[in-house]
Amino acid sequence: MHRYIIKRLLFLIPTVLGVTLIIFIVMNITPGNPGRMILGPNATAAEVEAMNEELGYNDPILVRWFNYLKDIVTEGSFGQSYSTKRDVLEELWPRFLITLRLAVLVLALSVCIGVPLGILSAVKQNSLMDTIPTMIAFFLAAVPSFVVGIVLMYIFALKLGWFPSYGLKSIQHYVLPVVSATICELSAYLRFTKSSMLEAIRQDYVRTARAKGVAERTVIWKHALKNALLPVVTSIGMRFGCLLAGMVTTEQLFSIPGVGSLIVESISMKDEPMIIGCAVMVSICFTLLMIGVDLIYAFIDPRIRAKYSKGG
Repeated sequence: MHRYIIKRLLFLIPTVLGVTLIIFIVMNITPGNPGRMILGPNATAAEVEAMNEELGYNDPILVRWFNYLKDIVTEGSFGQSYSTKRDVLEELWPRFLITLRLAVLVLALSVCIGVPLGILSAVKQNSLMDTIPTMIAFFLAAVPSFVVGIVLMYIFALKLGWFPSYGLKSIQHYVLPVVSATICELSAYLRFTKSSMLEAIRQDYVRTARAKGVAERTVIWKHALKNALLPVVTSIGMRFGCLLAGMVTTEQLFSIPGVGSLIVESISMKDEPMIIGCAVMVSICFTLLMIGVDLIYAFIDPRIRAKYSKGG
């Protein structure tokens, strides 16, 4: 198992290399330049050119990429933001923690509500306990997240005045953005869990267990659920990674200074070091999440655990 984990951690190296190179290429072919963004429209062409030269923006793309990687390895630095002149990690880390807190809260609520409802819908298929949650889930899946956020903000912030509509200064500030994102997330977990559970229930080993007279509760919880949870765990890991990449709509709507809003701001300013720093942070987190998903697989399924143990 430990050899497998080490191999996956080493996979971070080509991941970071690939992510940074792709972003350098994309930023190179997009219009605009950081000198103009920093100095503004009133700056002369000579001033803009001098600023780009100072930033190293005029160097060939491979030279800039190599210098960037060299700074990471030798100095542990992701560079300075073009727009704020601050170290990228100093500015990125606090905003990443904000997004992380939001993502964990949204994940916890959506999984604790969506997964049990999905299991219940599958077990009680074609009953009211299946029809009502499924209809609600499909309705919520069709509604954009920003619409949900606007409705919640209008009712609970503007009309009733129960919760603030922007920022994260207190626990109350978390309520509307977390609930808004959770409503959209839990519908996905409900539908995916139900589909996975129905597929597991229809397997031969479940029918065999029932034919042997095994109690229905044991059949569902011991036999069907463990196998149904494997794809659900994968879905949870991937969706959590997407949340960490930034809940752009939620953060923009509720004026939350998280990673999503930072990426949007950085792209509009063509702030290359900040964009790359955000991408590297997200890619590392996503890789670590996938390792965590594999470990949970091994915990749930003894066959996978035996395979990992045999491989080291």
